Amino acid sequence: MADEKKRAKGNATERAFSFLPLNEREGKPRKRGVTEIRGPYYTPMGKRYLEDILETMGQYIDILKFAGGSFSLMPKKAVMELIDLCHRYDVKADTGGYIEHVLTLGKDAVERYILECKNIGFDIIEISKGFITVPADDLVRLTKRARKAGLEVKAEVGVQFGSGGASAVAELEAEGTSDPGWAVEQAKKHLDAGAYMIMIESEGITEQVRSWRTDIITAFVKELGLEKTMFEAADPEVFGWYIKNYGPEVNLFVDHSQIILLESLRSGIWGTKDLWGRVVTSKP
Repeated sequence: MADEKKRAKGNATERAFSFLPLNEREGKPRKRGVTEIRGPYYTPMGKRYLEDILETMGQYIDILKFAGGSFSLMPKKAVMELIDLCHRYDVKADTGGYIEHVLTLGKDAVERYILECKNIGFDIIEISKGFITVPADDLVRLTKRARKAGLEVKAEVGVQFGSGGASAVAELEAEGTSDPGWAVEQAKKHLDAGAYMIMIESEGITEQVRSWRTDIITAFVKELGLEKTMFEAADPEVFGWYIKNYGPEVNLFVDHSQIILLESLRSGIWGTKDLWGRVVTSKP
């Protein structure tokens, strides 16, 4: 009976057409080539919808992000069911940047929020400040507090005030961008405080700009390395560029609707003319 169950599990996880090779990928938990997908935000996401995604593509998904504070609009039971489902597929659950809203409600609200994130089952809390002005050292202390509560921390940094929303290009241009060197230094402080990953916000770099600031991307990679850095990639052209320039093991955040296209590029089975047949990995 045990042998039959083992064979059944193997058949359930075996990739279709497995005799055709793909690029080598680390197994979970991955440190390279991490893929985070956006969960409830542009569309509602219940457990049946999410299970369809994870049942078919779960082996390529490392993190599910609840964007825009979407969990605060949902029944608690539904949120916990989604998180439990993630854990069944070895996917971590990320709060997204809702702490920006909570910070406006005072110290007690922040403390209760951190504890509730842990109690409800979240694995990762995101520390960000795209829309609010907060002393940098206060955010670093938040990273330490969340780590003390037993949560992993993904700290988000960027160069564009007002990032994370739907502001027009002209509005963001009027705001201007901050010094990339300052953002790098803040990222290093969060890593020193216990953050396991730095998320690079795309606004001002590859999103809501008239031309991409690839020099800023280069600065982050040079100072932080690829393993500790995740890039928001808002559309296929963007994540295609990252793979072309930094390889299939770059860490990326995409919408859940883009997971198949992204993994097709990582695995080398599909792509645009500038990537077709050119994305490869090999065992050492």
